[in-house]
Amino acid sequence: MRTKKIWIALLFTAACLPAVAQTEKLITLSEAIALARTQSVDAAVVLNKLKTSYWEYRTFKADLLPEVNLTGTLPSYKKSYSTYQQSDGSYTFVRNNSMGLSGVLSVDQNIWLTGGKLSLTSSLDYIRQLGTDGSKQFMSVPVGVEFTQPLFGINNLKWNRRIEPVRYEEAKAEFISATEGVTMKAISYFFELLLAKEVLTTALQNQQNADRLYEVAGAKRRMGQISENELLQLKLSSLNAKAAVTTANSNLNAKMFQLRAFLGLSEEVTLQPVLPESVPDLSINYDRVLQKALERNAFAQNIRRRQLEADYEVATAKGNLRSVDLFASVGYSGLDHTLSSAYKGLKDNSVVEVGVKIPILDWGKRRGKVKVAQSNREVISSRIKQEQINFNQDIFLLVEHFNNQAQQLSIAHEADGIAQQRYKTSIETFLIGKINTLDLNDAQAAKDEARQKRISELYYYWYYYYQIRSVTLWDFRSNTELTADFDDVIRKQ
Repeated sequence: MRTKKIWIALLFTAACLPAVAQTEKLITLSEAIALARTQSVDAAVVLNKLKTSYWEYRTFKADLLPEVNLTGTLPSYKKSYSTYQQSDGSYTFVRNNSMGLSGVLSVDQNIWLTGGKLSLTSSLDYIRQLGTDGSKQFMSVPVGVEFTQPLFGINNLKWNRRIEPVRYEEAKAEFISATEGVTMKAISYFFELLLAKEVLTTALQNQQNADRLYEVAGAKRRMGQISENELLQLKLSSLNAKAAVTTANSNLNAKMFQLRAFLGLSEEVTLQPVLPESVPDLSINYDRVLQKALERNAFAQNIRRRQLEADYEVATAKGNLRSVDLFASVGYSGLDHTLSSAYKGLKDNSVVEVGVKIPILDWGKRRGKVKVAQSNREVISSRIKQEQINFNQDIFLLVEHFNNQAQQLSIAHEADGIAQQRYKTSIETFLIGKINTLDLNDAQAAKDEARQKRISELYYYWYYYYQIRSVTLWDFRSNTELTADFDDVIRKQ
């Protein structure tokens, strides 16, 4: 009994709660594009890719700047036995019981021109013998200069100075292109919803007309003006029209959810897409589009980067044929039992080393790697040439499609008006018995197809236009470049 009362209370509470109100929102194509660029998940992915490239480039630039490092051991404690060789050549074990401290402060600078490294250092070491003696000592190196230099190896810094700026320029161009790609996706979803809405509107009109024609046909049948077969055909048309409404309504809800989710809008919002009737009167020259694409598209930077990377791999393989490294260290050091005295009476402290690694016999392994790198470079060059041909061809076809689309759109617009008028006339002619149901159905199908064709052609116009923007990073309507303040974009996120 108590459970029943609880259920009654819950049902009463639910009934008193206000229903979630659906909010209708008119949305134009430009508004959908703006929302997609700022709120969509795809836009966030594009931005995160840019941020990754940005910080990679910042890391590269930091390698060219001085670096201050502090390394130390605080403290080091040892209590162990180790071997010790005496003056007569014999060995014995000695006990080590000590505590030490050490620290090194260095300022390091990579030298991109030579690939070497220059360091300015200052260090202090302290050791204290534990036990009965308890002696202690300090050793200081107030200032020291160290220099390391590979003499024949690959200069990675120099190659990075050539490759990394190109890689970042490629990433920036890809960001703008990808942003236009988000726009193209928004256009696709917008027109899919627009088409679904038009299909539903058409289906409702067709159902209304089919029901009215069936009622008229019933009266004509009773008067013997039409056959039973024609009456059944109109009944079937009425049933098909009802089924088409159900299918169209389901498809509209699916497309509504798709666009709404893409734009990051609430499910309580009902979108009403507005048909963009006008399009700019624009004709684009292929040579100009190709020029802008080769100047600004990420593909141009991608080609340059891949060529540089292939050259870098060859240089690396050649540099590994032999290795000669130079190390030099000069400075002053002091040694005493007190800290202040350890910085007095300094003495020279210099080290010069030249390390050499030259293979005498490696059975051609290193030279084989050079040949492999050179062959890979030739393969990449061949691929780049083919990609360049395909790139030019795709741009040519894209420009042709866009320039033809304005005429296609004009034809579709005129055909839509003719088909609508023909269907209206067909209904009137059928009512006076001058045409049969087959002619009427044909006029209806042509009317529906013409309206959908008009929307499809409008979609292709805008899709091709933004695709050209994506390829060229150029707005041909305003004759301006597509760019962004990338540092500002990163800071705002």
